[in-house]
Amino acid sequence: MPLRTESSRYQRLESLSLHASDPVSFRFNTDGGRALLVEAHAPGVFRLCIGGPLAEGRAPSPGAARAAALQDLLARAEPVGEASLEQFEADGQAAFRLVQGDHALELRSAPLRLTLHRKGQPVLASAGGDGQAFGVADGGWRVAFDLADGESLHGLGETTQSLDRRGAVIATDDPDARALPLCWSPGGWGVYANTLAPTVHALGAAAAPSGYVLAIGDADLDLFLFVGDPAEILNQYSQITGRAGQPPLWSMGTWLQQPDGGSADELAGTAAKMRELAIPFDAVSLASPVAWDIRTKLALEWDAARFPDPRHMLARFKELDAKVCAPGFPAVLTASPMFADLEDKGWLLTDDSGGAQAFPGIPATGGAAFGLLDLTHRDVWAFWRDKIRQLLDEGVDAVACDAQIHIPDGVSSRSGDDGARLRTLYPILVKRCLFEAAAWNKTPAEGLVWSHDVFATGQRLPLQASTAVPNGWEGLAASIRAALSVGNSGLPSHAHDIGSPDQPRDGLTPELYLRWLAAAVFSSHFRFHAVPGLLPWDFGDEVLGHVRTWMQFRYRLIPYVLGAIEDAARTGLPVQRSMALAFPDDPEAHRHELQYLLGPALLVAPALEPGDKIRVYLPKGEAWWDLNTGWRYEGGTAWTFECGLDRLPVFGREGHMLCLGPAAQHTGEFNSARILDEVWLFGMPVHNPTVMRNKIRVMQMQGSSYAKGLEGLRILPSEGLEVKRRGAEVRISRAR
Repeated sequence: MPLRTESSRYQRLESLSLHASDPVSFRFNTDGGRALLVEAHAPGVFRLCIGGPLAEGRAPSPGAARAAALQDLLARAEPVGEASLEQFEADGQAAFRLVQGDHALELRSAPLRLTLHRKGQPVLASAGGDGQAFGVADGGWRVAFDLADGESLHGLGETTQSLDRRGAVIATDDPDARALPLCWSPGGWGVYANTLAPTVHALGAAAAPSGYVLAIGDADLDLFLFVGDPAEILNQYSQITGRAGQPPLWSMGTWLQQPDGGSADELAGTAAKMRELAIPFDAVSLASPVAWDIRTKLALEWDAARFPDPRHMLARFKELDAKVCAPGFPAVLTASPMFADLEDKGWLLTDDSGGAQAFPGIPATGGAAFGLLDLTHRDVWAFWRDKIRQLLDEGVDAVACDAQIHIPDGVSSRSGDDGARLRTLYPILVKRCLFEAAAWNKTPAEGLVWSHDVFATGQRLPLQASTAVPNGWEGLAASIRAALSVGNSGLPSHAHDIGSPDQPRDGLTPELYLRWLAAAVFSSHFRFHAVPGLLPWDFGDEVLGHVRTWMQFRYRLIPYVLGAIEDAARTGLPVQRSMALAFPDDPEAHRHELQYLLGPALLVAPALEPGDKIRVYLPKGEAWWDLNTGWRYEGGTAWTFECGLDRLPVFGREGHMLCLGPAAQHTGEFNSARILDEVWLFGMPVHNPTVMRNKIRVMQMQGSSYAKGLEGLRILPSEGLEVKRRGAEVRISRAR
């Protein structure tokens, strides 16, 4: 949808008058009898609705499928905040201020515009002058805000370029844009457009270089405005739109991806060699096309040509202590006898003639034309979920599915959604159905869906698979940006690939391979590819030795990594956190955008060019402890470190502690009763440690810290501290 500002196409809202209010919601009238609702939706969150049943104070029409689909975007639609209303006069017009503690939303008229205040200071304001702050344009809405000079913008999906999205134009219904709906600034504000309709975000682009303009192709406007630190914004955003369940423990281990065209026997041979060479791993992932489809009856049948004996194949991987992820896709081939049957049942997406839409072949279907199951149909949803659940019960451990394909404008669903709305909605339904199948009867919800798709509500899934990047130093940087950008957008975890099998491998030197692996070790998930030139033994014995060392440390990190993922389910914060997200008040840190926090306690500086010298900036306001030397550094300083291929600059944040598990060849070797082995202290501990199934507690008293839950663990104190055990309690104090 193009951005338009011509007066013949744009109707600016001018008037504003209070109609009714209570501590939660405030109803106003504006131009043409349009109703404006402002909710104190949550602490630091205001919701603005113009038009639609919510703003107009009426219930949705019975059977309003589109309204039901829109609610799929929200996990919590009910407001939980309160605000007080102040009325005053500005420029001879009535004005209103809604106050929530230290934050406020100010509304003015002639024209209608708003200002967000944080702790008494304005942080976001509607476009001034004739900037057309709120108005109807081309059957949708145009909303514009002013940006401060140099203000950076973050979120809005995956990018392999700069994490600061300012200057970009992002269209949410373009699959290639890999867009997500949340935008925020380190200055203390965020914006989320709650709609299935196509939305264009112009972020200080050429048409309005000093403004942020949203063009929303929906007759009803529904905006959430956030005020607070980026961490507070992600917390509130994920509470409103939904948070991820938990991935299983085994998924934290290494994955091994089957090459395209490879056989299950060849993959099993590579997995056996991984075991033989003592390279830890936990899971294998089968390549496209789909492992099963709907053929002669309402069942999912394995592809007999690729998997003549699926039970034997699964058993062979189980003998190697390997979990199996298999590809699935909600399709029925047009050549299948079931295509006509499902068309007659009304179970497939339809074209503008009312017949089943036939899509051209894609890799998931082996290039064969297909129809898509209509997952807005309740019976179809239940059918596909239950059949996937049956396969999981029979030995498949996870499903991989990329469903973000182009759906033409004339294609529609039973819900009444079509075209651009369906392009947004369909991946949401596919992934939710798969996760529901995987998390069946598990409390808390635990499961895994491997997907490269980037889609609204993607933050409800525990894992985002990697994007393809070149096999060079620029590819390593791009993969880190992809992980940090989706984290900035609310997704909790990102899987890294060690190299790209579809890209030339001439530039993948032994040094780059190890630097890539080292960065991936300090992430939530990663995988090797079972492709010549991308496996650890392809680079010689010295590299293989370094790979084993890095992999041993990776498995020792798993209790911390899973603790960070559990923390993401509670707070909405990603496992890998960008400098702008973690340190919004330190502009110098933002310039080092390829550094990141792993969880709350570890600062990681990847090696991004050849050589041993790596430049690191340590954010201000903190002290940092070098994991390699144990030395302490003050924050707000930059250093150059010499690191061989067996190390990276990684720093522990003062006041935190790092809990490590034992070395293992796979997570099945972990002793659930003794998941931890060792604790590293970074100065006097102040914070409870990030660790899976967290039962360790730290409290301060009389200048010392007392920790419970460290029974039997080896404790490595930082310099100047002493540790004394007192039964089940550990006292940590200054050395005398």
